[in-house]
Amino acid sequence: MSTKSRTRGKVRLSRALGVALTPKAARYLEKRPYAPGEHGRTKRKADSDYAVRLREKQRLRAQYGLREKQLRIVFNEARRTAGLTGENLVELLEQRLDALVLRAGFARTTAQARQLVVHRHILIDGKIVDRPSFRVKPGQLIHVKEKSEQLEPFQVAAAGGHADVLAKVPGYLDVQIDRLQARLTRRPKRAEVPVQVDVQLVVEYYAAR
Repeated sequence: MSTKSRTRGKVRLSRALGVALTPKAARYLEKRPYAPGEHGRTKRKADSDYAVRLREKQRLRAQYGLREKQLRIVFNEARRTAGLTGENLVELLEQRLDALVLRAGFARTTAQARQLVVHRHILIDGKIVDRPSFRVKPGQLIHVKEKSEQLEPFQVAAAGGHADVLAKVPGYLDVQIDRLQARLTRRPKRAEVPVQVDVQLVVEYYAAR
């Protein structure tokens, strides 16, 4: 699939889910805040409870770029963890390496963050980690490999080039963007995580399965 086709697909999915998955999708949603297709502007009949819950689960999946199996594995872990399952779910997802690479401003989109990790540009405490799903522990340092720092994407990032499209750096990350370093200082809290989702609906979706 070409880059142009992937971009169109992300924009269409963003419009369908009502959440911007890329900076370009955010611009489209500002101009066209309705679903794609010929019926996008028309008022739709009320969705069923199942459809509402499914859509919310899909919104969460899309924002983290996960497959269904990946999300369910983390959900099951969240359910076994003390506390509210929905909040646990988002907090665990947010500790993924690709999510934190994005939050730190090293990348512009989730897809780019994942690519940077897979291509072995990202280190944790000095060691290359090429698994986007790697769970970063509080206290660990995320940084860019020295040989990669001069590559254009990282030069842009180090200059703060993604600040205009990303959410403010959350409180659980200590970022030195000019040095391309970020430390997870503590476990994220749901209220701080910049994802758009009603976690209770996601919990209800899986509870009914």
